[in-house]
Amino acid sequence: MSLVATLVSSPADPQVTDRLIASVSRRLGGDAHRVLAEGIAADIAVGDYLSRSEAMHRVAEVVGEVAVDFAVLPTEGRRKKLLVADMDSTMIGQECIDELAAFVGLKEHVAAITERAMRGEIAFEPALRERVALLKGLDTSVVNDVLRERITLTPGGRELIATMRAHGAYTALVSGGFTLFTDRIRDRIGFDEDRSNCLLTEDGKLSGFVAEPILGKAAKLATLIELREARGLAHHETVAIGDGANDLDMINESGLGVAYHAKPKVAEAAEVSIRHGDLTAVLYLQGFAREDFAAV
Repeated sequence: MSLVATLVSSPADPQVTDRLIASVSRRLGGDAHRVLAEGIAADIAVGDYLSRSEAMHRVAEVVGEVAVDFAVLPTEGRRKKLLVADMDSTMIGQECIDELAAFVGLKEHVAAITERAMRGEIAFEPALRERVALLKGLDTSVVNDVLRERITLTPGGRELIATMRAHGAYTALVSGGFTLFTDRIRDRIGFDEDRSNCLLTEDGKLSGFVAEPILGKAAKLATLIELREARGLAHHETVAIGDGANDLDMINESGLGVAYHAKPKVAEAAEVSIRHGDLTAVLYLQGFAREDFAAV
């Protein structure tokens, strides 16, 4: 099995220098490299005599503390045909439920519960019910304020989705968050579809309840499998991206599992962890060069 090492840094802080590429190439014993984006990303051939784990170890030794993400992956089947992604703290920079809680003066309290759930310290479903109950009585119009004033798209997300769709992939936003947000974030980023939880309302206000069953870890995994099988795709033709413990099952079930600026437990368990790059890193991992990106 031929392998390729991919180096990626943040476009805002280019660190993939010619010197770094040459150093990694020497350690991997490959005979070729390809710059995917000047200063930002490169593919480096891995010598046939190296295992994947040994190649990863050698790249890690060279990269050291430099702000560069890296992965060693098979050269075959790099471009995926199905992408499933989390929303909160992945495709957007915030946790929507924490921002809603700010309007009832409980952001710090709710955010602490969110953090524990995302770290896998407490179960997702009861934690969601607890947090939603604290929002009872909040006017649903607040959602518009949150979207307008508090929610930012993660850099590279629109390029990621547009490019994958332009090359024939199907894309799904699968969130433990809420339809009041995902339907609009889906359209702003350009996903084919979205799935999430439904906040129940009464007379234009949140009731403090969420519709059951809750879309959590198991449902995210089931969605990946359902979409994969519906399209007749092989395991290796899928990619999943997330940051929290409730994303880990779908990440591990995908052909390319990416922990994006993730909680420690998730970053450690995922096949690939992106700590420095933006979401275009997921394109570079599939062998796309900057000139291959779709316009957004």
